[in-house]
Amino acid sequence: MYTASVNNAAPVSIDIQPTGIMLNDHPYTWDLSKLGEGQYHILKDDQSYSVEVLSVDAATKTVQLKINGRIHDIVAKDRFDLLLEKMGMSNAASSKVNNIKAPMPGLIVGISLEVGSTVSKGDTVLILEAMKMENSIKAPGDGIVKAIKVQKGDRVEKGQVLVEF
Repeated sequence: MYTASVNNAAPVSIDIQPTGIMLNDHPYTWDLSKLGEGQYHILKDDQSYSVEVLSVDAATKTVQLKINGRIHDIVAKDRFDLLLEKMGMSNAASSKVNNIKAPMPGLIVGISLEVGSTVSKGDTVLILEAMKMENSIKAPGDGIVKAIKVQKGDRVEKGQVLVEF
């Protein structure tokens, strides 16, 4: 049993059973095809979805996906995470951030912090323009800015370090 939250929305329960996937206690059916490394095609209820896995962080159990051109941040929790959270013992160490990397190539069009700034999980730190869309790059955890490796107007590559904490 897992829970997952997409873009900080209310979590949904996910139960993977031998008969299939249950989402909030309802069967979930889809057609999933792998197109290449980190590239998938999903067919659900006669709707087509193009999915690219931008990043996976096993330590924080977070995944960033681009679905039909829109970026989605997903946080998953297993039964142990939920039990620790219920007991008030959620892992504070996992919210510590070392750096933020570019999820895709693009152009830095906005920076909303400076060296020495304190950021909290979910704070927007940069705006990255990619494929004529502006994407808010958010802090995946709490930290203090040690260095900003880019400036407004810089072109960046996927995986390039943007901010160090």
